[in-house]
Amino acid sequence: MARHILITGAGSGIGLACAQHLAVQGAERLVLVDRDADALSRVELPVSVDRVIGDVRDAALWDDLAPLLAGIDAAVVNAGVAGAGAIADMSLSEWQRIISINLDGAFLTLRAAMRAMKDTGGAIVATSSAAGIKPEVGVAAYGASKAALLHLVKVAAKEGAADRIRVNAVAPAGVETPVWDTVPMFASRAAEIGRDAAFAELAAMATPLGRYAKPEEIAAQVAFLLSDAAALITGATLVCDGGYTL
Repeated sequence: MARHILITGAGSGIGLACAQHLAVQGAERLVLVDRDADALSRVELPVSVDRVIGDVRDAALWDDLAPLLAGIDAAVVNAGVAGAGAIADMSLSEWQRIISINLDGAFLTLRAAMRAMKDTGGAIVATSSAAGIKPEVGVAAYGASKAALLHLVKVAAKEGAADRIRVNAVAPAGVETPVWDTVPMFASRAAEIGRDAAFAELAAMATPLGRYAKPEEIAAQVAFLLSDAAALITGATLVCDGGYTL
């Protein structure tokens, strides 16, 4: 079991669920990164916690964090944003916003983690998405960023193998997290019928299993990929989508 773990996007959603799960599974120290200071301040865990307020796209942040990351043996590359819009209607600035957080931020996090683990080995899991596997109308920037992340994970797995660093990804479809509140279509429907009902309605339409995942379920899958039970798994993507990509 990993003991010293970096988690980005740790203030809410999958990142927070991973922090909570790993804290009770034997982690000794968590380095939690999020740009939302209020959300991160509310995270209470029964282990040693270093809270870092910052933007994962900021290369200087990762340079400053290098001493704090010394000794980590696991990382969850999770920070990201959602976004929607047809290609013909999307502005370049919106495209760049999504790509920069979801891909540039993931690259910088991955680079920092691999540098910190170079002499000791470790395990890394990146949060991608089923949107990076199955094309849908209106998710060009988000889907492209998550598809590129899946390939980045494979390259990182090959490069990290010599240093005993495993790198994998999870690719959920719908997960009941606050990121949905930034999607106008969902926010509008949730205002009409309630958040739980909106999730249920979407899941019934989108997934053969008829429901979306809870963040805690994805956290358990991340913990598995970080654990010794997955010691020979690297460069893989665990698709956890309720059948969405079938």
